[in-house]
Amino acid sequence: MKTIKRTYIFLGLLVVFTMACSDKFLDQPPLGAFDKDNATSKEDIEKLLIGAYGALDGQDFVDGGARVIGGGNPWEASPDNWIYGSVVGGDASKGSFGGDQSAIDPIAKFTADPSNGFFNTKWKVMYEGVNRANSVLIALNITEDEITEAERQHLTAEARFLRGHFYFELKKMFNMVPWVDENTEDPRVPIPNDKDIWPMIEADFEYAFENLPATQQEIGRVNNWAAASYLGKTYLYQYKYNEARIIFEEVIASGQNSQGVSYDLVDSFKDNFDAATQNNSESVFEIQMVANDGTNSIANSNQGGMLNFPYNSPFRCCGFYQPTQDLVNSYRTDPSTGLPYLDNYNNDPVKNDMGINSFDPDDPENTSFDPYEGSLDPRLDWTVGRRGIPYHDWGKHPGRTWVRDQSYGGPYAPKKNIYWQATQDQYADQSLWAPGTAINIHIIRFADVLLMAAEAEAHAGNLDVAMGLVNRVRERAAKPEGFLKKYSDDSDPMAGFSEIPAANYNIALYTTSEFATPEAALKAIYFERKLELAMEGHRFFDLVRWGIAEEELNAFFTYQGGLTTDVRGGRFVPGRSEYFPIPQRQRDLSIGSDGTSVLAQNPMY
Repeated sequence: MKTIKRTYIFLGLLVVFTMACSDKFLDQPPLGAFDKDNATSKEDIEKLLIGAYGALDGQDFVDGGARVIGGGNPWEASPDNWIYGSVVGGDASKGSFGGDQSAIDPIAKFTADPSNGFFNTKWKVMYEGVNRANSVLIALNITEDEITEAERQHLTAEARFLRGHFYFELKKMFNMVPWVDENTEDPRVPIPNDKDIWPMIEADFEYAFENLPATQQEIGRVNNWAAASYLGKTYLYQYKYNEARIIFEEVIASGQNSQGVSYDLVDSFKDNFDAATQNNSESVFEIQMVANDGTNSIANSNQGGMLNFPYNSPFRCCGFYQPTQDLVNSYRTDPSTGLPYLDNYNNDPVKNDMGINSFDPDDPENTSFDPYEGSLDPRLDWTVGRRGIPYHDWGKHPGRTWVRDQSYGGPYAPKKNIYWQATQDQYADQSLWAPGTAINIHIIRFADVLLMAAEAEAHAGNLDVAMGLVNRVRERAAKPEGFLKKYSDDSDPMAGFSEIPAANYNIALYTTSEFATPEAALKAIYFERKLELAMEGHRFFDLVRWGIAEEELNAFFTYQGGLTTDVRGGRFVPGRSEYFPIPQRQRDLSIGSDGTSVLAQNPMY
């Protein structure tokens, strides 16, 4: 069912830009140049469009090793933003140990400067996507092949959707960035970053919403409802709450995925993170992944997350992306109400195995550990791997032996990105020194839409509607059939699961007393996004747009820094830390006629 992905594996990175293999080209300022000889027919334009889709994962495979388009490591531009959204947002520690990929540490602590190469890699990959989308639009304007008006609108809409996505990523990361489109007169002239590009992003998604079909032959292609959802998200980031509310109402009432399945929450939360059950009713816009594609690489197998598996485990590598104790504590629930502790979730932390060795039958007294028995939201154990709890069907998480340095990154492991043992031959890819997976990357899923809609409704004062949307998400989490269960036979996890929950799960719905005011409602909505979308790359960008990043992240540094060494010294500085710095490499390459860079640096860098 991943036809489009398998197509662009072979075509996408070959037919788009002859120049794309040149490091010199990729070290230039973002360009919009295109040679018309590259596309003279509808078929060529389709290939260009497939290439634009191919840029979504930001990955390439060169000379037997992994790297991203234009150089750099694949994790530096991972499209799930595990570094820039989740690590920086406090969902996760970088993980591993301090000396491994040390450039991530200053990013997480807001001490990074513009010379940090991670920023430049992300910038280049996003503008590569912009360039490919623009090439489709330029080709459509100059082709002499017969294309019907309907076909032209369809192809234009897909290209503009993709361009809107790439620019949305640039905008939320760097704020003021250059806008290059198919009408840029002379792309050799450096373009300043002196315009707010939100209106242009909005226009791209509006056009896509109006001109894309509701269904597509290939599941990886975007449809009009994906565009509507992204347009609503764009409104939300601009604080256009009424516009967002109206379009989200339409998406929730009538939206469907590209295969014509009406949007809805799947019955089990975990099914969004299993390659065997993805592309489901909850899929709005996700980047298609495939394992074992014949390329002898993992470029199309979630290569950006190749480090993010438990260390010294069946997955081989590499111990990064460890959920934080702060995140784990967030899943505590009041035993009497089943609701989260919105203000004091860290007061009574979930028990962990810090400093306790994994079980040794010759020394059981010094290695014994019983998991936390308090009341928990069941989404915790589909999000976080913790000792003594089933780690999918790989056995119980053993604790310290799967962690490279507990004192640095804590005791936990990621879980939403982990493939299952029973289906690993199909959905895991072992072509490189770290594994790849066929688990898709969610950019927007329907639970995200419901919570964004709840936010817009709360700002409009429609508190009952907002509560209903949040409760729809919580009701799915509360279904017993979706709970993680204990193994039926601890000696053989592959024998299956029992009917006994793996922990003390207790989750309930909100009542009107918790949604009595817009302020109270928004606090609950914000926290629900933390629980539902944890480890999916959203957290930092949410905190910034809500205007609470300083309060939340500095409290996080104080709490988490008392437990692990990785974030000590971190501090969010208002007026500076909301955005990452414009990469120094790009400023150096964008020299104007007066001898200075036309790219203005973000404040306080």
